[in-house]
Amino acid sequence: MPKISRPDWLSRRVLAWAFYDWANSAFATTVMAGFFPAFLKNYWAADLPRTTSTFQLGFVNSAASLVIVVAAPVLGAIADRGGSRKKFLVFFTYMGVLAAAGLYFVSSGQWLAALVLYGLGVIGFSGGNVFYDSLLLGVAPKGKLDAVSGLGYAMGYLGGFILFVVNILMYQYPATFGLDGPSHAIRVAFVMVAVWWAVFALPVIFLVEEPVSPKRVAGFAAVTSGLRQLRQTFREIRKLRMVFLFLLGYWLYIDGVDTIVRMAVDYGMSIGFQQGDLLTALLLTQVIGFPAALA
Repeated sequence: MPKISRPDWLSRRVLAWAFYDWANSAFATTVMAGFFPAFLKNYWAADLPRTTSTFQLGFVNSAASLVIVVAAPVLGAIADRGGSRKKFLVFFTYMGVLAAAGLYFVSSGQWLAALVLYGLGVIGFSGGNVFYDSLLLGVAPKGKLDAVSGLGYAMGYLGGFILFVVNILMYQYPATFGLDGPSHAIRVAFVMVAVWWAVFALPVIFLVEEPVSPKRVAGFAAVTSGLRQLRQTFREIRKLRMVFLFLLGYWLYIDGVDTIVRMAVDYGMSIGFQQGDLLTALLLTQVIGFPAALA
């Protein structure tokens, strides 16, 4: 049998970078796509009309996305000039971690508190991805951007799948795990997501070096310099019609994808699908996504 050798581009830094996707995909799968929509409808907002909870979830998802759309270009430019990508990554990561853990303490009927924490978690997740993605250029060897990016996606599907399977088993058999019932299992699952995200984010924080900016500035100068760079970028984009159309098209496309991911369980329950069938479909997505991203 031929020996399978490790690709020459698969370094410790690349694996450390890819593990961040393994880390934060637990939030995407267990919280955003899996349990939060159903738990909001059946536990936190059980006294409200089901259409109302659907609207509230959609509104918070949209508001969080809008915050990132407005803030990301500004913060990205500041991070470029100040060499602070990893600082912003840490900030957004642990914002999301604390928000996910905080969901454990939200009692039945407290839908507003649940939605606020969820919104902060989504902002942390999306904001962290902005700066995580920006580190790719300093990690991937020349000509291997696709391979390294694909590895990150694959690790995300696998990591999200593993923890989600455990969380579903906790939900279905709470007594086996020493839990009081399904609702207790879901609340504990939110804490597990926070711990998973916090721990597996450490490799990228400690093992991946931030690319050195040749014109790096510190303190408030990074803010003013970043804003000047952002204005210059927008002036250049206005001259490049295809770049502007690409960015606009991508935003509309990816926002549609994110809406489907975050609202699928809520929509499915609203039109009569059983929660167990929807969670099974989500698991299948993870199983298929892992080898597909590698390929």
